[in-house]
Amino acid sequence: YLTKMIGKTGQSALSAVDQSVLGQAPSRLRNMNPRYRLMLGMGALWLAGLVIALWTRPLLPVDETRYAAVAWEMWQRDDFLVPWLNGEPYSHKPPLFFWMIHAGWWLFGVNEWWPRCVPALVSLAALLATAHLARILWPEDEESQNLVPWVMFGSIFWTAFYTWVQIDMLLVLFSVLAMIGIVMAAQGRARGWLLSGVGIGLGVLSKGPVILLHVLPVALLGPLWLQDNPFRSWRSWYAGIGISLAIGSLITLAWVLPAVQAGGEGYRHAILWGQTANRIVNSFAHAHPWWWYLPWLPVLFAPWLLMPWLWRPLASSVLHSPDMGRRLCRVWLLSVLVLSSLVSGKQIKYLLPLLPAFALITVPLLTGVDLRDKAVKPRSLAVILLLTGGVLLLAPLVFRHPVWVTDISPVWGGLIMASAVVLAFMKPVPVVHYPVLVAVLSVWLIVVVDVGVFRAAAPAYDLRAASHLVAVAQEAGRPIISLSGYHGQFGFYGRLTESLESIEPRLGAAWARRHPDGYMIAYYPGKPDSETPCSGKPASHPGRVFTQFYRGGYLVVWKGSSIAADPDLLP
Repeated sequence: YLTKMIGKTGQSALSAVDQSVLGQAPSRLRNMNPRYRLMLGMGALWLAGLVIALWTRPLLPVDETRYAAVAWEMWQRDDFLVPWLNGEPYSHKPPLFFWMIHAGWWLFGVNEWWPRCVPALVSLAALLATAHLARILWPEDEESQNLVPWVMFGSIFWTAFYTWVQIDMLLVLFSVLAMIGIVMAAQGRARGWLLSGVGIGLGVLSKGPVILLHVLPVALLGPLWLQDNPFRSWRSWYAGIGISLAIGSLITLAWVLPAVQAGGEGYRHAILWGQTANRIVNSFAHAHPWWWYLPWLPVLFAPWLLMPWLWRPLASSVLHSPDMGRRLCRVWLLSVLVLSSLVSGKQIKYLLPLLPAFALITVPLLTGVDLRDKAVKPRSLAVILLLTGGVLLLAPLVFRHPVWVTDISPVWGGLIMASAVVLAFMKPVPVVHYPVLVAVLSVWLIVVVDVGVFRAAAPAYDLRAASHLVAVAQEAGRPIISLSGYHGQFGFYGRLTESLESIEPRLGAAWARRHPDGYMIAYYPGKPDSETPCSGKPASHPGRVFTQFYRGGYLVVWKGSSIAADPDLLP
C-alpha cells in the first residue's frame, strides 16, 4: 500500500494523497479542502501513535511518574497554586502543565490516560501553530504551508517523543506562538507584540524563563533578518520587545507573587533564582560541555539530515536565505543553538523548539524550483530502517542485560527490515511527496518499537504493584521507607496521601532496628545472575515482601526485621 501511495507521480503531495488515500473515499471527503484532508490524515497517524503508546507501556519512572505524582499531590491537597512532591513544594517546574492535567481530571475523574494525552494534544497544537506561522511568512505558498507540519511530525525524535508525559511540548507551542507575534509585528501589525507577550508568559508558566532563550534572540537580532523595518525606527521595534516582556512578566507575576507567599522562603528563592541560575551556570543535573549538542543534531533532525540529496540546498538556505522568512528561521535556528550550547544543563529534548525552525527552512526547499520536479529513490530511508531492524533483531541474541531484552521477539526486527527491502525496490519518489512518506514511516517505526520493545520492557518499569503495596502499608500504619533514589514514583499509582521518607543506604540498618515491623524499599543494580543479596528466585529469602525487575536491576521490599538481623542485605 505504501509503495502504491508514494510511487504515484503527480504535481504535488496533495495530489498524491488525493489519488492514493482518498481515491475510494466518499464524495464528501474527496471534495474536502486539501488542507483539511491533509490535517485529517495527520490526525489519523497522530491518533494511531497515541493509542499504541497508551496500550503498550505504563507511566515510566522517573520523569513520567514524577509529573503524575506532582499533579496528584496538588489535586489531593486541593492546592493548585504551589506544585507539591512527596510532601514538599516542588520548585523544579511551574504549574501550567499540572493545571492542564487537573482540567482533564475535573472532566473525566482522576485517571492515568489523561496525563498522557496532554502532551500529545499540545504537540498537535504546536504542529498547527507552525503551519499558521508558515502561512504568515509565505501567504502565497499554500503547498509549503500544508507540508510544514508533516516535516515536523515525520522527524523521528518528534514522533517518538510526543506521547511521553513531558513538559517540553508546551515550550515548543508557546515558542511558536511568540514567534507568530514577532512576525506579525515585523509585518507592521503592532498587536503582534501582545501575542508574543502572551506566548512568553505562558512559556514561563510552562517551564520557566528558558522560553526567553528561544524567543528573545530572534527579536533582538531583528536587523539581521528584517531588512524593511515597518516602524519608523529600530527604537520602536525594541520598545515593542519591551512591551512583550512586560506582558509576559504580568502573566508570570499573576502566579509567582501568590505562589512565593504560599510556598515559603525556600520555595521563593528556588523559583526566583536558584533553579534558573544553577541550570545556566553550573547545572545540578545533565551538565555537559558546550559541544555536546553537535553530535546529537542528526538525531534531532533525523531522518532529514540523513538524506544526502538535501545537504547542499539545506546548507545554502541556512547560509544564504533569500527571503525574510528563511532569514528569520536561520537566525532562530543558529542563535538558539549557540546560546543553548553555552548553558550548562543539556538534554536533547531541550532543543525540540528548534524543530519548527528546521521545518520552516526545509519545506520551501522541497517545494522550490530546484527540487520539486526531482524524484529520488528512498535509499537513505531504507538504510535507516535496515540498521534499526538489524539492531532490534540482534539485541535479544547479543545482550543479556537488562533482563527484558531477551524477551524481544526477533519478528519485530525482521518486520522493520522487510519494510527496508520494500523501500529499496521502490521507484524514485518525487521530493514533494517525502514529508508524507517520512511521517508514515516514522509512525510505523515507532509503533513497531512500542509493540515489540516496550511490551517486553513494561514489567521492568511498571510500578503499579509496588505502589499499591506502599499505599496498603501506609493505610495500615506500618512504617515504610525508600532508600535513595525515590522521586515520587509511587505517589500517583498508589494514590498516596502521605509522604514517603527516603534515606541513604548506609542509614538503613539503623532505621530497621528502630522499626522491625516496618518495610524498606531497596534498589539493586546488576544482571539477574549477578551475586547480589536479592539474586535468585523471588521467594529465596523469607524477609522479602515484594520483588520485581526494575529498569536495569531489581526493586525489593524487605521486612525491617530482616534488614536489622542481616544488614548485608542492603545494596
